[in-house]
Amino acid sequence: MKTETICDDECPVARASEILSGKWTTLIVRDLLSGKKRYSELQRSLLGISPRMLAARLSMLEQAGLITKRIYPTVPPKTEYELTEAGRRIEPVIAAMAAFGAGLATAH
Repeated sequence: MKTETICDDECPVARASEILSGKWTTLIVRDLLSGKKRYSELQRSLLGISPRMLAARLSMLEQAGLITKRIYPTVPPKTEYELTEAGRRIEPVIAAMAAFGAGLATAH
């Protein structure tokens, strides 16, 4: 999936927006704010996301340095995803989005 740059690299809002703009991205971060999650836990929580899309979003978040992927050498393999310190800094943004969304729900 090719993304188009909205603004130059000097704009922090554009940088953040580029990372968080995908349909499922903020919901994945929201789920990981409560702690480590396995792939299957994320998939169950995100109703309607395809396995391919979840894998792509997790890979993008890992490349952006917002999550870590830990693979345990067990049979069957166990993989967990967790927010990094940089990823945890998104928490106030998610909280503000939740408050905004709750306000929209009561306004209509």
